[in-house]
Amino acid sequence: MSEPIPHPPIVSRDAWLTARATLLQEEKELTRHYDRVAAQRRRLPMVKLEKDYEFMGLSGQLRLVDLFGEQQQLIVYHFMFGPDWEEGCPGCTGFIKEFGDLAHIETRDTTFALISRVPLEKLDAWKAQHGWSIPWYSSLGSDFNYDFHVSDERGEGQGISVFFRIDDTVYHTYSSYQRGVERVTDPYSLLDLTPYGRQEDFEDSPEGWPQRPTYG
Repeated sequence: MSEPIPHPPIVSRDAWLTARATLLQEEKELTRHYDRVAAQRRRLPMVKLEKDYEFMGLSGQLRLVDLFGEQQQLIVYHFMFGPDWEEGCPGCTGFIKEFGDLAHIETRDTTFALISRVPLEKLDAWKAQHGWSIPWYSSLGSDFNYDFHVSDERGEGQGISVFFRIDDTVYHTYSSYQRGVERVTDPYSLLDLTPYGRQEDFEDSPEGWPQRPTYG
């Protein structure tokens, strides 16, 4: 005789509706709390970067400000890929695969890019193998990974950092690591990490922040 399959309690439809209504209130409060945290994040101060970091990309050597393109904000995913590794981190690879079309964040004055401390040829080979079009840059030879706490004497780590520029001056606004990154797998979640947020009028943002109609 097989072991019983673990399962939730079996109840009547009315009992389920009561339990669901109770849970719905918790879910709504979770959404409201998430919105409050995002509003606090939009009010974080920012720090001017004193180092002029350099990276290698398909077009050659670039500065951090160049990675913004024409956009105001830059989101960087610190992809785990050590200099002597032959393959990228499977967890980071799975994470990037979860993203769909990121064109939505581009309409919000934001660029998304990957950065790894690995030779450009290995990075490009891994990118081509997975069919990715996301910009990806090598920070090998730079202090960038060390300064943003994703490389140290123990090896490589992963995380996400957000930058804001005023003309050619770059500022660091936010970073998160480990489990703080695992739910950031869609354009809205990415935008929620930035100073300007989703730029929709339901958001509690400082006066003067760019906004447009919600879901408009």
